[in-house]
Amino acid sequence: MSSINRNWLRAGAAVLLAPALLLSACGSPDTSGDSGAGADGSGGTLSIATGGTGGVYYPLGGGFATVIRENIDGYDATVQETNASVDNVLLIANGSAQIAFSVGDVVSDAVEGVGEFEGKPQEICSLGNIYNNYLQAVTVDGTGITTAEQLEGKVVSVGAPGSATEVGALRILEAAGVDPDSVERRQLGVAETVAALRDGTIDAGFWSGGLPTGALIDLASDGDMVLLPIGQYAETMADSYGEYYLAEEIPANTYEGQTEAVQAIASPNLLVASPKMDEQLQQDIAAALFDNVEELEKVHPSAKEMDASTAGDVSYVDTCPGAKTYFDQAGS
Repeated sequence: MSSINRNWLRAGAAVLLAPALLLSACGSPDTSGDSGAGADGSGGTLSIATGGTGGVYYPLGGGFATVIRENIDGYDATVQETNASVDNVLLIANGSAQIAFSVGDVVSDAVEGVGEFEGKPQEICSLGNIYNNYLQAVTVDGTGITTAEQLEGKVVSVGAPGSATEVGALRILEAAGVDPDSVERRQLGVAETVAALRDGTIDAGFWSGGLPTGALIDLASDGDMVLLPIGQYAETMADSYGEYYLAEEIPANTYEGQTEAVQAIASPNLLVASPKMDEQLQQDIAAALFDNVEELEKVHPSAKEMDASTAGDVSYVDTCPGAKTYFDQAGS
């Protein structure tokens, strides 16, 4: 039996949460002058910034940590639970993480120094485009909500502070003609959003993650989850912000009771690092992950989208030079 399997989702989460909490408790050291602990090519432990435990980043990050540990001599890896994309970029910048998941719109904003990074462009590079995030708008039958336009005046979870969900949710509301200030906003992670939908303290929520998302699988098991169609806003968002917003379907039967496909908005997920990271280590990380996709699929099916031949095709952030060397060799 492979050491990477679905049992990790249950047994490994508790193990990986401990170093995450320890790192959070220790604070964020100012190591902006270097590539961070363990990333200079001398070996050590690499910290992977992920997201909440109810999403995809956290379990898949655990799979990445195992692959790194088993395939790169002299290196171990641990997982940090975080608020995801925006926070993850900042953790790379200050050296508290060496590898991080982040969604394309947040990565672009970080490089350009706009949005959450206004006036403070971040030095990051891409270790590869790994899979698409789906921005999903969700409610339950009892609310009567069927469109994003009906969210005006409602209580809505827009995602955790510092997350790509929050960035995308506010942009969807604007594209749908809903003033974000007219919405009574709650900043909840996906697990908290599901709990709030169940107890009726919110009317709807947004979540940006791979398919299927564990917390939404749980909500769908109640039999009254409703996914709102939002794919029609992708073109407006792409025109306003960038090419990383695409209309994509959530296929029928992705979630229990979802008998028809639903239009959502997809955005690429990237794995990012500091450009100061040792180039050979960049190359080794890319090789370890993209050479072991079949193993990673056993952790989460979103990993099946990982393709070394296209992973370096990102226009809004530089590919880390070591990773580019690997992708060029893989494509030759």
